[in-house]
Amino acid sequence: MKALFLALAAALLLPLGFSAIAAPPKIAVEKFMIPAVDPGIKLYVRNKHPEDVKAVSAEKILLFVHGATYPSETAFDLPLNGLSWMDYIAQHGYDVYLVDVRGYGKSTRPPEMDAPADQNEPIVRTEIAVKDVGAAMDFILKRRGVEKLILMGWSWGTSTMAWYTAQHNDKVVKLVLYAPQWLRNAPSLTDSGAKLGAYRTVTREAAKGRWVTGVPEPKKADLIPAGWFEAWADATFATDPVGAASTPPVLRAPNGVVADGREFWSVGKPLYDPADIRVPTFLAHAEWDADLPNYMLYAYFEKLVNAPYKRYVQIGEGTHTVIMEKNRMQLFQVVQQFLDEKVQAGQ
Repeated sequence: MKALFLALAAALLLPLGFSAIAAPPKIAVEKFMIPAVDPGIKLYVRNKHPEDVKAVSAEKILLFVHGATYPSETAFDLPLNGLSWMDYIAQHGYDVYLVDVRGYGKSTRPPEMDAPADQNEPIVRTEIAVKDVGAAMDFILKRRGVEKLILMGWSWGTSTMAWYTAQHNDKVVKLVLYAPQWLRNAPSLTDSGAKLGAYRTVTREAAKGRWVTGVPEPKKADLIPAGWFEAWADATFATDPVGAASTPPVLRAPNGVVADGREFWSVGKPLYDPADIRVPTFLAHAEWDADLPNYMLYAYFEKLVNAPYKRYVQIGEGTHTVIMEKNRMQLFQVVQQFLDEKVQAGQ
């Protein structure tokens, strides 16, 4: 039906002097389990790119990483209304990757997750996540024969990607931080305040409640299009078969990020200095983000004193999860504009 529509539209428009409507390129999908720097740990890496692309320049390769609780694939490559953000970027001619840090998604679950949570200390600190990103980076750089690429992180993933960039500016073309994390002056929605074990568990109901925190009551009804939360929850909770078999079903998430929040971000001790970032940087945020509120965006932007150029966009009527809400195309479009811009000589 879609092909017929395009053909009819082309037949009508060509006589009027319009160009033919180009169909989106066919997208190839590849999946990998790559070794982490630590023995016995494998990381899930997923790739999408136009089928006809044979060689890719560094400016057209992007790696995405997830946040504190949920894996990359069910956010970045969840086809809502037939399109994921990963699809969108790949359709613009990019070679797009995502990685799950250990303990998340299809990557190796550390052995501490096979025991009751209270038997071990919090696992998968941000420093470990940076090492896992580094392993994915080295895999992609070697695979494509390039020296650098674009990094993008969401939520906790902004700290992972930014900290990596601060240490390896020579390997990064540009940096995109969606919902940037910075010093906190209020309690975190992911921290209950209880003693921390190796990991925490999240129910579907708790996930939905966290999602809409801070949204004005009259706006909640149409924030998430019908069926989108259910599609995301079904896909996300299925990535943890052990948790999904519990009653009620839960998703397990490592607590290293929560421990880092308590020991660093909530007591004025940043894990890295944004002044060490020396690549073009873009910050994306939504006005109702209660996980990483507006003040973090503004404070972080001011810290990027050595980026060749920097920019932020604040999207109205969106939450921390605007990636899967009615205004998601605003996010996709403004980030794509930044990606497509040519980096000027000397930058």
